[in-house]
Amino acid sequence: MAVVRDLRVLLRLKGFRRLLAVRLLSQGADGVYQVALAAYVVFSPEKQASAAAIASAMAVLLLPYSLVGPFAGVLLDRWRRRQVFLYGNLLRALMASATAVLIVAQVPDWLFYVSALCVTAVNRFVLAGLSAALPRVVDAERLVIANSLSPTAGTLAATAGGGLAFVVRLVVVDSDAAVVLLGACLYLCGALASLSMAVDLLGPDRALVRPRLTTALTGTARDLVAGVRHLVAPPRREAAWALTAMSLMRFCYGALLVMLLMLCRYALTSSTDEGLALLGLALGVSGAGFFVAAVVTPWAAGRLGPGRWIVVCAAAAAALEPAFGLSFATVPLLAAAFVLGLTTQGAKIATDTVVQSSVDDAFRGRIFSVYDVLFNVAFVGAAAVAALILPPDGRSVSLVVMIAVIYGAVAAAMFRFERR
Repeated sequence: MAVVRDLRVLLRLKGFRRLLAVRLLSQGADGVYQVALAAYVVFSPEKQASAAAIASAMAVLLLPYSLVGPFAGVLLDRWRRRQVFLYGNLLRALMASATAVLIVAQVPDWLFYVSALCVTAVNRFVLAGLSAALPRVVDAERLVIANSLSPTAGTLAATAGGGLAFVVRLVVVDSDAAVVLLGACLYLCGALASLSMAVDLLGPDRALVRPRLTTALTGTARDLVAGVRHLVAPPRREAAWALTAMSLMRFCYGALLVMLLMLCRYALTSSTDEGLALLGLALGVSGAGFFVAAVVTPWAAGRLGPGRWIVVCAAAAAALEPAFGLSFATVPLLAAAFVLGLTTQGAKIATDTVVQSSVDDAFRGRIFSVYDVLFNVAFVGAAAVAALILPPDGRSVSLVVMIAVIYGAVAAAMFRFERR
């Protein structure tokens, strides 16, 4: 396979190999920590989880990305990136250990969320630093391949970390604190792995002249505003419509995920362990939908066009989500998880394509920063809305119908735009 051949070539590069090890350990630890956080909030026997608690957890996991993300690059152009990986992972290991102590001590929820927020806030710097450091360890000829394979490997590592957390929690030790400590150990391993690289290997170049920090930060804010203006200009209306559609579909996916969490916890299982196992299965099925979307979308978007493929994805979700979801039964909900994974990821790939092809290169980075903010804020907003609508056991016909209507509206609006 071409992918295996390309990866084999890249792994011959010592710097890439070591940077990849830091990525795999760091994102594997993220997967463990995120599952541990969800398990503690939703599936702890001593806690009566609510949709509001789930919304709070999602805000802790995602809002740092939205608030810190656009400005992370300003600081990464001043700090040595090897040191960001070293001290960032050490800090996360320390804070994750503190989170485990807070779980055991059964402290008030707000203190637990503060600790978790500190862990996830640092994550934005580490992930952005991994991308920024890649050109320092890969030559220009192989950079495109490395940019494709390295983040994909990191996503797989996060998925594997989440799976490991499920196994440890269900099979090895019935303790959320123990799973958090496992994540802390992986963060520590990521810090140690960074020591295999020279301090200045990953940049930035100390000889470059940079503006003052306050100037750079205010300039970043102005650049984001300029990016939004560029996006809404008439020649790029398709990109703006696609981003809006994707944000609404992300909102729908987030609201349904909160409903799934509540159903797994209360309505579909008789114990917390069974609920956690069912959640793991549902997320795995949804992940299979993501994989199928990656295979199908290049062909479908090539035949129909990216915009029309978004229409198909939204229309399919509008039809199949209530068909599978209104029964509130296990097998139909697993089918719905697969469909929504496929349609959401299919629409995202198409949206990425539209943005990359229609936005000027000078604005592309800023537009994707805006995209990142919209993506995560939509998810957190969905969790907040679901918290207001869902009953204690998660069965809500009104939420299922509302989401179907939103999917249908997205499909109709995108169809009308594409016809024009």
